[in-house]
Amino acid sequence: MCRVLENKTAECFIISADLSSAFKEQFVAQAKKAQKICLIIGDNAESEYAKYAADGIVVDLSKEEHPAKAIKNIKKACPKALLGVVSRNRRHEAMIISECEPEFIIFKIWNDGFEKTADLLEWYNDFFLIQYAVWPMEDVEISKIKADFIIVDEAQYPSLSQRSK
Repeated sequence: MCRVLENKTAECFIISADLSSAFKEQFVAQAKKAQKICLIIGDNAESEYAKYAADGIVVDLSKEEHPAKAIKNIKKACPKALLGVVSRNRRHEAMIISECEPEFIIFKIWNDGFEKTADLLEWYNDFFLIQYAVWPMEDVEISKIKADFIIVDEAQYPSLSQRSK
């Protein structure tokens, strides 16, 4: 089994659609066997989700002018997929995306602007039931982040790989 799937603290994995077909096929199969959730992100994530029988997809709509329309099209194309949507760190966009009812919304966070994003997360938590994730784009102090879950890159936070031992 892939070593990262042995990590007891991680329950969901997001893999890039850009990875090799062999890797995606093997990883998704092993994730299912380990009873872990596996989502695909990137170009062609919708077709990759179906091809490899992943649990869902993550789409970055942070540059999309009409995110509601894009989400509607994605849900129509992949009706059984778990859907995570990356949003710009703006209240209005977060509202629009949440009204489309994805499984979760993702906010990217950097050290520059950390407090502003923390305020957005607090506001979001007060008004919406849709779960939200924070995706650190650099080495931020994750213990200060309040979110339903945090998307981490093992390269950014190598101590996570030690927790499964």
